[in-house]
Amino acid sequence: MPLIKRKHATTKAYVHDWLEPDEPGGVNFFSGAIILLVLISLAALALETEAIRPDTPFPSWVRPFLENLNAFIVVVFAIEFGLRFWSEGENPKHAGVEGRLRFLAQPITLFDLLAFLPELIVLLFLPQLHGGWLAGLRALRLFRLFKLARYVPAFAIVGAAVKRAAAPLMAALCVAAAQLYIAAMMLYFIEGDSKPEAFGSITRSMWWAIVTLTTVGYGDVYPETALGRVAAGLVALAGIGIVAMPTGILASAFAEEFRERHEAKLKAQAEAELKD
Repeated sequence: MPLIKRKHATTKAYVHDWLEPDEPGGVNFFSGAIILLVLISLAALALETEAIRPDTPFPSWVRPFLENLNAFIVVVFAIEFGLRFWSEGENPKHAGVEGRLRFLAQPITLFDLLAFLPELIVLLFLPQLHGGWLAGLRALRLFRLFKLARYVPAFAIVGAAVKRAAAPLMAALCVAAAQLYIAAMMLYFIEGDSKPEAFGSITRSMWWAIVTLTTVGYGDVYPETALGRVAAGLVALAGIGIVAMPTGILASAFAEEFRERHEAKLKAQAEAELKD
């Protein structure tokens, strides 16, 4: 599809149209390039963690290549953010000084800044930085995932579904927390004396309770008495509900979100046909 469908009176409006797809969840050339750079940067991060090791099998040129590639991506993201901030005045919600401040206060905007600004500061002013601080900056690249939320429809659907299911999910979390505490307390009273290293306190029993209720079952900690095993069996059965409750809630929210979006799309298409 063309980069820009609509005609505008100003360059700022054209730039804003570049950065915001014409349709909700749509992808134009510019946004597609940003998505590709995000994916490349995350792949480069994984390779860089291997390239910096002293026993890496990679040839010596790989590390500086990955560092230069990341520097290029950081600069591109900085330019993109600058253009977005400049052109955001075309959005009536973010016009003027107060509007720009509201734009900067948005979580997704803060994530955009964290995705490039700390590393840009290092590139410009602290090029010799190394060690733990640099490793921490690499971890901030994970915020680049949130850039995908602007362009990939799946991220928008996930966010809307989780928001829709927030209240029942919170109720499920409260039930899970109560089950976790009760399970840890039960094993503390039953197994605390016979196996104090694992169940000598409620806090120690928490690890076993978490592993059992989530059905992970590492097997590193387990009860040995008959009563403890009976209690563990009951806790394991209760763990099925821990997994099933949020799964069912989210599945229902996703189905409802998809249904509403599909109906809205059909309605928009019908209205467009009537206008034609």
